[in-house]
Amino acid sequence: MRAVVCVEPGVLEYKEFEKPEPKAGEVLVKIKSIGVCGTDIHAFGGNQPFFEYPRVLGHELAGVVEKVGEGVDLASGKSVYIIPYISCGTCIACRNDKGNCCTNIEVIGVHRDGGMCEYICVPVKYVVHTEGLSFNDLAVVECFSIGAHAVRRAEIKETDTVLVMGSGPIGIGAIQFSQMSGAKVLVSDIDQAKTKFCLENYGVDGTVNALGDVTQQLSELTNGEFPTVIIDCTGNVKAMESAITNLAHGGKIVYVSVVKANICFNDPEFHKRETTLLGSRNATKEDFENVVNGLKDGTLKSNGFITHTAQFSKMVESFETWTKPGSGVIKAVIEMDDA
Repeated sequence: MRAVVCVEPGVLEYKEFEKPEPKAGEVLVKIKSIGVCGTDIHAFGGNQPFFEYPRVLGHELAGVVEKVGEGVDLASGKSVYIIPYISCGTCIACRNDKGNCCTNIEVIGVHRDGGMCEYICVPVKYVVHTEGLSFNDLAVVECFSIGAHAVRRAEIKETDTVLVMGSGPIGIGAIQFSQMSGAKVLVSDIDQAKTKFCLENYGVDGTVNALGDVTQQLSELTNGEFPTVIIDCTGNVKAMESAITNLAHGGKIVYVSVVKANICFNDPEFHKRETTLLGSRNATKEDFENVVNGLKDGTLKSNGFITHTAQFSKMVESFETWTKPGSGVIKAVIEMDDA
């Protein structure tokens, strides 16, 4: 089978591998659609923590069941999405139903080879059959789930004003789930085309130009009270550090971003607000189910979200273009040539 391997930062190559065979408890999935994530882009750029080269990228995966191993009750031909967080099941996080931050976690496409290939074997507990959604919709379930998990971590209420920093795919998921919670939602970004996209397609309550005076803009948008919740999806150290001084007193900050850097802030500013600081890593099966339900009933919008697609046979030449500023990419999806 063919796979795309990130050989080293900035280099993707097609390589041939043996088609895998499912072991007991595993499912062989024929890949149909692959979402391109910030994780993939950071790995390509050499900026992804927890990463070693060479690696087959890809963890936003949808396909059909090709074959199953012993003990698996799942019929061939079923449409599925894959939960890419392989947890140990025994560590303290797993015992507390937090396999998303398992101490021994292996994320498909990060710690182990991913799904930018024609076939992949995955333990059956991470393969979820779903009817009524396209393969491209199934491929973005994981992306939306990251935003859904961040919002659930923040316990957002109708009385909250939420600032989502970063209007990429994960930010858009956080925007929509914050809106579902009834909150007022603002979005900031250095790319004003992206904030305009969020205004026109998702009806955010206000936009902030991150290249301008963010504090002044937020003060005007909130009558001087500032956001009660800030969710960072930027992956930018300065943006992450700025959250402390742009937060309402008694507010919460959720860091979805992960960067290869130390984050520093002024303790008196942190302390006087009685700030709650939360990390949000990956997502749980509950988040995935919430996303699927939202896509099915229309409360979660995917229309217009996927702005760029490429066939698997053409993806290497497309991928680098997608990573460049000004590409206009909101979400890119790779489609298998036979899909």
